[in-house]
Amino acid sequence: MFGSSRRRFLQNAAVAGAAAGLGDLSFLTNLKPVSAAEAAPNPQLVRLQPEIEPIVRLLEDTPREKLLEEVAGRIRGGLSYRDVLAALLLAGVRNVQPRPEVGFKFHAVLVVNSAHLASLASPDAHRWLPIFWALDYFKDAQAQDVREGDWSMRPVDEASVPSASQARAAFSQAMDQWDVSKADVAVAGLARTAGVNEIFELLFRYGARDFRSIGHKAIFVANSLRTLNVIGYHYAEPVLRSLAYALQLHEGDNPANRDGEPDLPWRHNIERARKFRANWLEGQLDSGATTEMLASLRQGNQDETAEKVVELVNRQIAPQAIWDAMFVGAGELLVRQPGIVALHAVTTSNALRYAWDTTDSDDTRRMILLQNASFLSMFRQAMSGRGSVKEFKLDEMQPTSLEGSQPVQEIFVDVSRDKMKAAGKMLSYLQSHPDPKELIDAARVLIFLKGNNAHDYKFSSAVLEDYQNVSAAWRGRYLASSVFNLRGAEGDDNALVQRTRAALG
Repeated sequence: MFGSSRRRFLQNAAVAGAAAGLGDLSFLTNLKPVSAAEAAPNPQLVRLQPEIEPIVRLLEDTPREKLLEEVAGRIRGGLSYRDVLAALLLAGVRNVQPRPEVGFKFHAVLVVNSAHLASLASPDAHRWLPIFWALDYFKDAQAQDVREGDWSMRPVDEASVPSASQARAAFSQAMDQWDVSKADVAVAGLARTAGVNEIFELLFRYGARDFRSIGHKAIFVANSLRTLNVIGYHYAEPVLRSLAYALQLHEGDNPANRDGEPDLPWRHNIERARKFRANWLEGQLDSGATTEMLASLRQGNQDETAEKVVELVNRQIAPQAIWDAMFVGAGELLVRQPGIVALHAVTTSNALRYAWDTTDSDDTRRMILLQNASFLSMFRQAMSGRGSVKEFKLDEMQPTSLEGSQPVQEIFVDVSRDKMKAAGKMLSYLQSHPDPKELIDAARVLIFLKGNNAHDYKFSSAVLEDYQNVSAAWRGRYLASSVFNLRGAEGDDNALVQRTRAALG
């Protein structure tokens, strides 16, 4: 199904760009012609929509050291932002295997939506920088995939694709049985016959059902839908096939036949979800209840934290008070042990909150709330095996006085020098500045200038978005915790910004 050997990089690639409209086409005279051999589809690769295939081929075949300049030339000739974004996502799912973990090199796919969110929130002068960073990152991931076996997504087995009336049941059955081949053809059938909302209602659940790949499954589901919302659902089939493949990643024998630790929260939470009171979405926003939930997240195991959710819901506490604890709890983990595990507690909570906000299913919403509570306990336990975890309570952190007349600059200088001091100063700033736009803009620009990995974009896009998803009483503390994975003003600039600016002229 997926294991074909892809063509090696072409050393002198020249692939037709997207049409620039019906006006003056004189810019095309500056481009190298495309040979018939170069334009012919590879029968061992999944076919994409004909209008996007040449742009994807451009990304696949152009050497890394020339790609930004090639894309910049096409942009000057009329290539749109949306087409670049679409090609970036589709090149990733066609060329980068989401195994052995839904992470690592596969961040070339996972980061596309994060780069888009950063672009969306940026001034016009900076809007291409995150996308060009993601283009360069794709080439790095593509090269790594070649070294690891040169995987590519093959065409679907058309003879096995189920009918419209059978596709949903076939997909659910295949996913429940962790059957890769049957899920692949079933999700292709769904992509062709079902509505996108119907499909993602299923995927929200499968993305949250197990704790493998430290949250990347839920992140891939959320980011896929968000990117498809921008580029168009007619590009969905290869994305959904990659998703179905990624969501079935597991260790050992078939998880359907055993009680693996990553699967137990879902299985236990199915029963807990039935215990919610009938009007559970209504309730009081109670800071005391948020503090209770935080205490459970600090000490409880995955069952105890989920039981605490049920208790609070049935005490007439609003779900938002529980979400406040989960966001602040995730941020607190990052302060206690800055690093890859705690970072994903933040980005997984962001993905699950997006699914919570998007789903139409009351049962899925209950399961997401319970799963996020269980996952945060598992993130905390996973941190214990990666070194010391300091004692720290974010709700007890005190603000630190700002010293100069340029508080935002002062904060980000301290991010480079003393992150705890920077967190205290950020809390002080947010308490006296109800509109944090200047601070958030500065954080984002520093990612553009000094970021050098996918997590810089994934984390910053998640935390700067979720600032608005936290209640006013707690959001300052949540954002203050972000300094433990933001870039400081004194860090080294990355060379890609200068290259992008030069390419775009």
